[in-house]
Amino acid sequence: MALFESVLVANRGEIAVRVLRTARRLGIRSIAVYSDADRDALHVQMADEAVHLGAAPARDSYLNVARVLEAARSTGAAAVHPGYGFLSENAAFAEACAGSGLRFIGPPPAAIRAMGSKSESKRIMAAAGVPLVPGYHGAEQSDGLLATEAARIGWPVLVKASAGGGGKGMRIVRDAGELAAALVGARREAQSAFGDATLLLEKYLDRPRHVEVQVFADRHGHCIALFDRDCSLQRRHQKIIEEAPAPGLSEALRSRMAAAAVAAARAVSYEGAGTVEFLVAGGEFYFIEMNTRLQVEHPVTEMITGVDLVEWQLRVAAGEAMPVQDLPPQPLGHAFEARLYAEDPARDFLPASGRLQHLRMPPPSERCRIDSGVREGDVISVHYDPMIAKIIVRGGDRDAALTALRAALAQVEVAGLATNTALLAAIAGNDDFAQARIETGFIGNHQAALAGQYVPAPWPDQAAQRSAAMAGLALHLAAVRQRQHDADRSTHPHSPWHAADGWRGPLPRLTTLRLLAEGGTEAADVTISLLSDRDFDVQAGGAAPLIVREASLHDGALEALIGGRRERVVVCAGEMFIELLICGLRWRWQRDPAAQGAGSEAAVGGAIRSPMPGTVVEVIVSEGQEVLRGAPLLVVEAMKMEHTLRAPADGVVRGLRCNAGDRVSESDDLLTLE
Repeated sequence: MALFESVLVANRGEIAVRVLRTARRLGIRSIAVYSDADRDALHVQMADEAVHLGAAPARDSYLNVARVLEAARSTGAAAVHPGYGFLSENAAFAEACAGSGLRFIGPPPAAIRAMGSKSESKRIMAAAGVPLVPGYHGAEQSDGLLATEAARIGWPVLVKASAGGGGKGMRIVRDAGELAAALVGARREAQSAFGDATLLLEKYLDRPRHVEVQVFADRHGHCIALFDRDCSLQRRHQKIIEEAPAPGLSEALRSRMAAAAVAAARAVSYEGAGTVEFLVAGGEFYFIEMNTRLQVEHPVTEMITGVDLVEWQLRVAAGEAMPVQDLPPQPLGHAFEARLYAEDPARDFLPASGRLQHLRMPPPSERCRIDSGVREGDVISVHYDPMIAKIIVRGGDRDAALTALRAALAQVEVAGLATNTALLAAIAGNDDFAQARIETGFIGNHQAALAGQYVPAPWPDQAAQRSAAMAGLALHLAAVRQRQHDADRSTHPHSPWHAADGWRGPLPRLTTLRLLAEGGTEAADVTISLLSDRDFDVQAGGAAPLIVREASLHDGALEALIGGRRERVVVCAGEMFIELLICGLRWRWQRDPAAQGAGSEAAVGGAIRSPMPGTVVEVIVSEGQEVLRGAPLLVVEAMKMEHTLRAPADGVVRGLRCNAGDRVSESDDLLTLE
């Protein structure tokens, strides 16, 4: 059966790039869609044709069904691939595609609708004999009934949005006193993210693992499980490291889980790629939900099966039977995926936005794959998920794959905005992770140990001062190079810069400068002494002097011998700041302290600033109100997730500058705490 002549990819980022590459390999004409924010995006440039949808907000572009369908009609697309996120699990969109004569690359609308409601899916799974977590999934949504049901289930309970996933609209409630506030926040977040404020309750299992099974079905009666994946490494209920197959499961449990996943798919007459997710605890497993689409972590399954799941999607949607005879009887080794995000783990994983001023990834190989939708110079927008790339590796067994993951993460370089690079490396180097002692609370339970690895060798002590020393040296070398460059361009016939005798000009013997840490909370006085040619003695703050030899600044990096060891420090400088990447860590210093003094004083004086661009969804306090340290002040929403700003100390609210519904930028003053 012939494949589609053309396919429109109704998505963006790395999944759009992924689908476009497979379409190109299969000889299928590809059409991309884009918003104002993505005019120059990689997926737009890769496609054979691209259609503009609208403004940057997803509701005006990628979520606008009418415009996506019009783009498909105007380009003559035969099929639509929704990727994941946006419209991928929208039954109405799948029906609209069919009504427009387009093939939707995904399951039937009825299956999407059934599994899209957590309440309905639980009912169907119970009838199919799939184990469920004790909970409440009913239509009655009054606070009183939910409180009664929560008490029946037993504390702690998990409040979840019925209509979606990704951690949005989810709250852990540990006693009755926390429930009312959790219901308010979860409903609001669920309504914002999914347009549906319906909630459900589940028993919260302590220290469970999150294990999922990749299923695939076609129109010819085949429905199979393509092994399993462990997705327990999460923050904010969202995955950051996945692996396949899931380690440490008995073959009996693995077999029962695969059978339950197939039963779940058959119960809704499934077709195409899907994922059935389970919690595993105490030797048992419980159904969470079914994602009726391709998953972000699908590459680890591809790595251990040798299957291109996107190609299978296209072939199954075209009516072909799955080539099940080509599947390996056992996994082809072990694979990991690490999700590289623009976010700040030190600030409760707040999403970051900005330009990728420097981006380097490990080179792709048979055992290392990079899936990304961005390039150096691109902007991570506030409007979409802040993923930068996925680093996927494979090894003959878990130990070999973990070694490959550590090596790959050591080669990641991102400058221009905060990332989780150091956290990923710390997890990969953690002993408990190496021994597969993992569960969904791993990051929170290992927070102290992981944070302790944010400052790796060779600079475990006084790392901030040493980073300031390297920042100062980089600024000094850049200034010297600029002076030399200016002199080289001089037309003065007797300029010594044109001499051929090796004379280097009047390099300063002693340079001093002051740097402020990002945010203006700390200052470092840096002294640079020229020892000989490219050798320096550099000191910052009270740290011990650094003897830096053979220092050079080129191609955006400072390279030198420090303590007899050759180091490479990525340097990214702007008009007001200098950013360094040292051993995977990001350091950012302000290079003009005089211009930043007022902001520093404001920070010390009690200004509460927005930690990221977003929308104020609730103002909890009022002008003149007395608050205690830790009290909630405001709730700001960014990227469909809510972030509560709390009082850093006891005080009185003065100068309230925002209202619910206001759009705010990063560092905007919201109120003053006196």
